[in-house]
Amino acid sequence: MASSAAADVVETELLPFIRVYKSGRVERLLGTDTVPASFDAPTGVASKDVVIDPATGVSVRLYLPPAAAASGGEGKKLPVLVYFHGGGFMVETAASPTYHRYLNALAAHAGVLAVSVEYRRVPEHPLPAAYDDSWAALAWAVAGTAPGCPEPWLAAHGDASRVFLAGDSAGANIAHNVALRAAAEGLPRPCAAIVGVLLVHPYFWDPTNAMTPALEVRIRREWRFMCARPDAEVDDPRFCPTCAEAAPLLAALPCKRAMLAVAGDDFLAVKGRAYYAALLASGWRGEAELVDTPGQDHVFHLMRPGTEAAAEMLDRVAGFISRA
Repeated sequence: MASSAAADVVETELLPFIRVYKSGRVERLLGTDTVPASFDAPTGVASKDVVIDPATGVSVRLYLPPAAAASGGEGKKLPVLVYFHGGGFMVETAASPTYHRYLNALAAHAGVLAVSVEYRRVPEHPLPAAYDDSWAALAWAVAGTAPGCPEPWLAAHGDASRVFLAGDSAGANIAHNVALRAAAEGLPRPCAAIVGVLLVHPYFWDPTNAMTPALEVRIRREWRFMCARPDAEVDDPRFCPTCAEAAPLLAALPCKRAMLAVAGDDFLAVKGRAYYAALLASGWRGEAELVDTPGQDHVFHLMRPGTEAAAEMLDRVAGFISRA
């Protein structure tokens, strides 16, 4: 009995996300509900799940909008949006009601074929697993747009020359890192191009913007937990793209346009604004847009989808995509 009780002692607690016990048991405190892929009658969007790597179990949820019915041969295909969900690398999934609802709405509103990535999460799979899985999903999606490929939705409707990367919070961090990897390694089809990157309320660090000592301790602790390394530092270029070592890399962002969205009451907003400023100062030759929503908190558009502010954010994101 004593050993059993000891094993159930909390070893790590990161509220409001997760508890990890000495026994190894992981208790996720939010983002655990899931819904199946389906046809969504209000939007007319169909979805399905596809395992892209049986060895790791990594999968994607594909969303096909009504606009697919009007797409025909080459030149009439749909942009491909590869989306990375948030949740601090710890919680939420591509199948959560929050993201399923949002991707249905976005796919319909923007007329885009969406690929929502189910990457492996910490602590069972410390970083860089989420980055590697997300890169694999992008490569799979791009390769799948080639004629004759086995995934029929991508092969018939996906336009590899109009790829967008997007994510919120930790997912925005992933989108940034996957974009830079694409710049360094290239994409699997010569015709493929990332034309836009959308970073919504990104989970970044920035050394020039102070925060309260308690909040700084919390963020440093989270990053070490995510990396499963007690010596992991927040100036890691993956987490701090505005640090001296990483900022010059922003010039290589492989897209023509970027959208940075921040919420005025979100403590991460100052980090997002710093990223936007560093991108402009880097020598990057694309067009950057900052969407700064006052009086709103982190991922308000996902938490309160029926509000006017959420509808406006959906319009901004869809408009960014439709200009491709």
